[in-house]
Amino acid sequence: MAAGWGDAAARAALHRVFAAALAAADPLTALPAHLPEAPRGRTIVIGVGKAAAKMALAVERAWTDRPLSGLVITTHGADVPDPPPGRRIAVRFGSHPVPDAAGAAAAAEMLDLLRGLSAEDLVLFLVSGGGSSLSTLPAAGLSLDDLMAVNRELLRSGAPIGEMNCIRKHLSAFSGGRVAAAAYPARVVTLAISDVPGDDPAVIASGPTVPDPTTFAEARALVAHYGMQLPPAVTRHLAEAREESPKPGDPRLAGTELRMIATPLMALRAMAREAEALGLTPVILGDALEGEAAVLGKVLAGIGRSTAAHGLPVAPPCLILSGGETTVTLPQGAGGRGGRSMEGLLGLALALEGHPGIWALMADTDGIDGKSDAAGAIAAPDTLARAQAARLDPRAMLAAHDSYGVFAVLGDMIVTGPTLTNVNDVRAVLVT
Repeated sequence: MAAGWGDAAARAALHRVFAAALAAADPLTALPAHLPEAPRGRTIVIGVGKAAAKMALAVERAWTDRPLSGLVITTHGADVPDPPPGRRIAVRFGSHPVPDAAGAAAAAEMLDLLRGLSAEDLVLFLVSGGGSSLSTLPAAGLSLDDLMAVNRELLRSGAPIGEMNCIRKHLSAFSGGRVAAAAYPARVVTLAISDVPGDDPAVIASGPTVPDPTTFAEARALVAHYGMQLPPAVTRHLAEAREESPKPGDPRLAGTELRMIATPLMALRAMAREAEALGLTPVILGDALEGEAAVLGKVLAGIGRSTAAHGLPVAPPCLILSGGETTVTLPQGAGGRGGRSMEGLLGLALALEGHPGIWALMADTDGIDGKSDAAGAIAAPDTLARAQAARLDPRAMLAAHDSYGVFAVLGDMIVTGPTLTNVNDVRAVLVT
């Protein structure tokens, strides 16, 4: 172990680099520079996602002298701590990851706000991760119960987010370019915080304001591939394929513009700068590392071992950074707690087998890993030994998808509460 890198210093460093990621994705600082010029007509602000309330606050603070109206929807408990008096952009709350009636009602209300606009009006659309579930508005002939059943199947499938959203867009009256089509002929400017690998705007919250290149046929193929059991009305809707989503070249979307204000790679680069300030050499593996969470944890453990033994891909002391949305494939009836980040971290700890001089942090930048009350956790060289002393069986708990149960007992969770932003998961492996 390099001089000066004990357990307390390593943990403090990991907390600092995670804080840097959150700061880089904070809408209050990231959004104002991307606002468009004022229109001649009205300005309507709508938005969906885990960062929606804070993004709306950033708009209100920047445009104090401009008439505004509109509404956004975010998750329960994700409003800003001190809402401005005389709030001009209303905030509604819905459920994530399983949609609810409140989200559907808010999505319908947003579409109503877009009726009758002119070419001199501006629609400012604020979008961030989580928006697909929050704005679940069933297509004609489908019910909210139908879409809730679909969402449960999607979450169990282990499908990557892009494939999930392909199916969602073909069951929706809101996503897949339909918001921009409803706003036509108004100018539509989308300000986006990306939570998806590659920052594809068609995938972020299922792309309500961008053309949808996917088709009903692709959605049906994915349902078959994953063996999803869907309600009969959904199966009929996909088979009939009556109302395809707006495609590239659709004239109703010709006047739309997208501005990316925060992305996973921006967060990783901010973490790298903080690492350098701490005297660590950073290396970013990428912002789109996907796959089963526990398997990726094992891979990152292997990279950590190679770094410690051979100085590859970088010599210690160093910080190995990555991002991207992994998956956790849950068997029917699985009841463990903890999401992708903690599951991947426990997989890493088991693979490292107490290797000295390696610590790791894995966390979700929205502050909520899975259904837990933690953003993620930290693993240390003594994680397995402390778990054994606490009479825990980490390997069995990983098999039961109960990573939360390990890190909660050890006191190693990272608890931020809702961060009001979301640039997906970040991972940092510290090799000293």
